[in-house]
Amino acid sequence: MDSRRPPFVDSAAGALLDADGRIVRWTREAEQLLSLPASEVCGRPVRELLADPATWTALLAERRAERAAAAERAAAAERAASAEPAAPQSPEQSSDTWSGTALVRSGRGEELGIVFQVLPLEDSDGRKPSGAARYFLLGAPAELVTQWRQDQAFTRELFLQDRVGLAVFDTQLRLVRTNTHLLPYSGLPPDLTGRRLGDFLEPEGAEAVEKQLHEVLRTGRPLVISGELVRTIEEPGGGAAMAISAFRLQAADGQVIGVTALFTDVTALHRSGERLAVLHRATAAVGGSLSVTGTAGDLAAVLAPGLADLAVVEIAEAVFTGEEPAPGRDGRLLLRRTAVTGDADLLEDAGLDRVAETTAVEFDTEGSPIAPVGHPTLTTADASPSTAGTMTAPLRARGSLLGRVTVHRAAGRLAYEPADLDLLREIAARTALALDNARRYTREHRAAVSLQRSLLPPAHFETAAVTTASVYLPTDTASGVGGDWFDVIPLSSARVALVAGDVVGHGLEASATMGRLRTAVRTLADLDLEPDELLVHLDDLVCQLLIEGARPEEDGEWPAGQRTGPFGATCVYAVYDPVSRRCAMASAGHPPPAVAAPDGTVEYVPVRPGPPLGVSGLPFEVAEVELAPGSVLALYTDGLIVGYGGDLDEGLAELRSRMARPGAAAAPLRELGRAIVDGQPAHRLADDVTLLLARTRAVPTDATATWSVEADPAAVARVRGSATARLRAWGLEELVFTTELVLSELVTNAIRYAGGPVEVRLILAERLTCEVSDPSATQPRMRRARLTDEGGRGLYLVAQLTSRWGSRYTRNGKTIWAEQELP
Repeated sequence: MDSRRPPFVDSAAGALLDADGRIVRWTREAEQLLSLPASEVCGRPVRELLADPATWTALLAERRAERAAAAERAAAAERAASAEPAAPQSPEQSSDTWSGTALVRSGRGEELGIVFQVLPLEDSDGRKPSGAARYFLLGAPAELVTQWRQDQAFTRELFLQDRVGLAVFDTQLRLVRTNTHLLPYSGLPPDLTGRRLGDFLEPEGAEAVEKQLHEVLRTGRPLVISGELVRTIEEPGGGAAMAISAFRLQAADGQVIGVTALFTDVTALHRSGERLAVLHRATAAVGGSLSVTGTAGDLAAVLAPGLADLAVVEIAEAVFTGEEPAPGRDGRLLLRRTAVTGDADLLEDAGLDRVAETTAVEFDTEGSPIAPVGHPTLTTADASPSTAGTMTAPLRARGSLLGRVTVHRAAGRLAYEPADLDLLREIAARTALALDNARRYTREHRAAVSLQRSLLPPAHFETAAVTTASVYLPTDTASGVGGDWFDVIPLSSARVALVAGDVVGHGLEASATMGRLRTAVRTLADLDLEPDELLVHLDDLVCQLLIEGARPEEDGEWPAGQRTGPFGATCVYAVYDPVSRRCAMASAGHPPPAVAAPDGTVEYVPVRPGPPLGVSGLPFEVAEVELAPGSVLALYTDGLIVGYGGDLDEGLAELRSRMARPGAAAAPLRELGRAIVDGQPAHRLADDVTLLLARTRAVPTDATATWSVEADPAAVARVRGSATARLRAWGLEELVFTTELVLSELVTNAIRYAGGPVEVRLILAERLTCEVSDPSATQPRMRRARLTDEGGRGLYLVAQLTSRWGSRYTRNGKTIWAEQELP
């Protein structure tokens, strides 16, 4: 079958009619269409085939109206061209030609819509035939005719419209036929017939499209591409995003004859989608950090290459310190070039460099930055030869001007459009809010860090017992600094207390709670309590803080900023005695201290941790270890071991390996501390990192002297003599008189009120310490004696003659001590 023929031709019915409209001949196709054999219809009037014979009158009236209208048109044509002879009419144009639509009844009783045409029969000389047949009746199903007419109209209009590019390719993907606009921009040859896409499109785009079309030819599966970027060779420009739909063409016999593709320009939609994607990426990037520098860097990384080839972010100097930026009296604001990302050549053409430098920018009366030469708000035609355009937008939030962001596109790229400037302004507005939040956080963070550092002891400390160094890394997360603390507390008899603790929570409240606990620990340490007893008292204090934190004001409202939920703390408290070289410690839910011996071996102290502070009612256990001189004792918070990787066991193993490195035990404590926390930048910390390192010392054996004294007042003189001899051996003749007086008073009181046995000890370290121990648990109390009192002046004299004195409980009673500064 010829593919150019209408589909209904093969099923059309034909009949010959005489002058009276009777059927003379009936074709085989007519028999099949109406299910009526020729024997039943020949000789019958054709009007009897109608489903309603009464409509014959209407058909005749319609025919008469058509003939009248045709006569009127012919007369008008003759009047319009009276000088020209009228052209002979074709049979289709003859006044006897009749066409229309009728409803007929088939032999099966069905009603069928038939499109018919009646053609008069004429001889070759134009006369009507002398036989019975005078007319030829041709009929076809109305549904098929209508469909064919629609197909013809659709194909014709499809090639005439100019909103969708239509192309028909042969099997070699050569263009056979196109409509008026294949692609919606210039740069195409005037005649595309016989050409391939690669003849006028850039190779990359042409190959991508042809690869898809080849797949359609091979498989027959239709193709739908949402957005393919294509550029012409003559005018590459920014290209056009095309939505391509393609399907295979086949002949009636199934042979593949080509492929048809529809090209729809979706450049505007594609660019809108790209802008929306850039906006989403920028929003996600700048909203994840509270660092001013980090936010600026994240913004520049999104804009280049998302919106530009070069992005420059400049932030006001005041933002970095948490202050609110304001132009000076001259209307200029100092900006620091904070982030630069993009093409290095374009950076040089713009007269910039990647190093941070300060620029003074002038602002207009509305608060917008006045861009310098080469940095207008939106430039396309006036851009330099090396750029396709430049845009600048201010960073403004909550009425404050925080800086500006500038983007550049290299030559050869699509120039910026107003929609791009709107996008940059929206991104700048969102970034400015993030920067302002970072500025506010920076101010609060600096205040919290300053408060916390003011509550901590010096980073380096030196006593007769230990030399210490500390490292404190505050976290830089949204939750703020934590409540980590450490302390080095000198005790009596050359001993020292080492403390590390961690308050649950972050921010100013945690820092304030940490300060209260540190003060409490110092107060309790001054009482010379055992480690476990000190933690019991500290636990009681935390429980009281919990009760206070759970109590609202009298009106039932919570105080502003006060935490209503539970909180707690962990703590490890260690006391080191350089005379005995013993270290006793107790833990309240805190990680165990680590000890690096002088030979480089590292072990964790086997201290059994008690419950965290605030649980109350449970005991704490004391662990005691002997430390060789030169050992390094490490106290830390859990932020250190968690920061190594998140797993506590892995963190403990990593801390051990870093302390066990060759030479670590003998290295300066500052260097060792930096090596232990190395690789933990503050912006990645989940919690504060606190590390206290203490290298132990020992008091030599010949720097101490101990005597046992019987409960006899006469023994006081012997003690004075022995002490005087030892002081002269140490070269401390200047302290003999004071020491004799102190020992006389303390030993006499011990013999009088406590009985025996009494023990006297002298310790020569940074100071000279005199100790008198007795079995009594009664603490001495200094009072002011009246003029008539015979006694009560001994402790007063001791306090006046020494730099510090006190007493502490022991397992067998108490010890009274007094310290003198060395001359």
